[in-house]
Amino acid sequence: MAHSSILDINGRPFDLGELAEPQTETEAKLAQLHRHYADHPSSGLTPARLAGILRDAEQGDLIGQCELAEDMEEKDAHIQSELGKRRLAWQGPDWNIEPPPGASAEEQRDAEQIEELLRSATWLDDCIFDCGDAILKGFANLELSWDFADNTHFVTATEYRDPGWFQAHPDRRNELRLRDGSHEGMELRPFSWISHQARVKSGYLSRRALARVLAWPFLFKNYSVRDLAEFLEIYGLPLRLGKYPAGASEREKMTLLRAVMSIGHNAGGIIPRGMDIEFEKAADGASDPFMAMINWCEKSQSKAILGGTLTSQADGKSSTNALGNVHNEVRQEIRDSDLKSLGNTLTRDLVLPLYMLNGKSYRSPRRTPLLVFDLNEPEDLAQFSGPLKGLVELGVQIPVNWVHEKTRIPQAQKGEAVLALATQAPAPAPEPEKSNASLAALKAGDEKDTAGQLSEQLHGAAGDAVSGWLDQIRALVESADSLEALQAGLLALDLDAAALTEAMGQALTLASLAGRYELLQDAR
Repeated sequence: MAHSSILDINGRPFDLGELAEPQTETEAKLAQLHRHYADHPSSGLTPARLAGILRDAEQGDLIGQCELAEDMEEKDAHIQSELGKRRLAWQGPDWNIEPPPGASAEEQRDAEQIEELLRSATWLDDCIFDCGDAILKGFANLELSWDFADNTHFVTATEYRDPGWFQAHPDRRNELRLRDGSHEGMELRPFSWISHQARVKSGYLSRRALARVLAWPFLFKNYSVRDLAEFLEIYGLPLRLGKYPAGASEREKMTLLRAVMSIGHNAGGIIPRGMDIEFEKAADGASDPFMAMINWCEKSQSKAILGGTLTSQADGKSSTNALGNVHNEVRQEIRDSDLKSLGNTLTRDLVLPLYMLNGKSYRSPRRTPLLVFDLNEPEDLAQFSGPLKGLVELGVQIPVNWVHEKTRIPQAQKGEAVLALATQAPAPAPEPEKSNASLAALKAGDEKDTAGQLSEQLHGAAGDAVSGWLDQIRALVESADSLEALQAGLLALDLDAAALTEAMGQALTLASLAGRYELLQDAR
């Protein structure tokens, strides 16, 4: 048997040979666990019996509480549905293995190797789902099966173990042990278990289970369902009254009674001649109180499991889209909390053993790679990109990695093809006969525009005259007290047009000469 100098997470020497077979298949004292069957404590459950089951769990006997929790999940469709939503939500987010802060190149390579091992594991999704059983029962234990090949230790399967196999240590009440018939139980072997504990409240392990909260609504709901069924049986059918003639024998009376009872279920029967069956009106009654109690119980269960009711029970009265979004945000917060706790468990019970057994850079459990779930919600690209552009224009320094993280768009690797804006296709080559004219136009564009030069000269020559006109008109507007007075003032205004007339004449003459010059150039 191979031995290793590796110490487990508690500092105890670890024997590699223990990885050869699962603990529950090698220990003789644990053989009886494979023949353990549930007692189904929900049958005939009463408030007094339920209180006894919960009290036994507080004292370390977890079997009754765990078996009751399983009965509740099987018998109550509402509990099963709400729990299913919470457990299946764990399957959505992706995960990755993050090396420790400031990791060396060797530590990064070890983290990449562990991620490769887990990415190729077909059992991991089932493992995550089975760990969700801890939500209802407070804990979930999965036994690991190991193999060794290519100088690498790796997990080949995880086996869900019945919670009834375990008990709490009588002194260390948060420690789970296998039931081997002893008072303290058998310790779980290192590197052989994924032991996940979920916390819905603070306290000892036996009192953290969500089943303790759901058990009372489950019991009250079953009372109401039973009463509703009896109500429908009594008040939903008309009263059937059999009448027999005087002097009828006991045998004839029993025949009539069987016929009356048979009509209620089979809608048919026979009676001797002379006997009668009369149908009376069904008694009045209302089922609303029973349904109100059932609805209250189911809403209480939804609040306990998902943190709200509007993600599963929209009644059309109090439910709105905004309120439903608030309840959905609460559900996401619960999911994120669940996955953070699960990530810590998988880091401790799965990543750390893989790192200790295979990692070349392993020195201390404090430098363990972490299994982290990606809990970032992808941003709406349309709503995200608009404000982002404005912030960049204002000079806000936004890291590119942060944008990739928010949008869930992976960063392109070196040499990887990426999307880009399509470039405009080059214009076709001009035809020979038109190329000269286009070339001349281009050359003309390079030279200073003659018309522009003339406009600038005209503006300079007529500027004083026009400015004088504007000053006179501005003074007239400012002094006028009415539109009529302004109109009269404009008509009486005496503007000196001599300077402007001279400037315009010179400009027209120059424009005419310039046009003639261009014609002569084109003719040459």
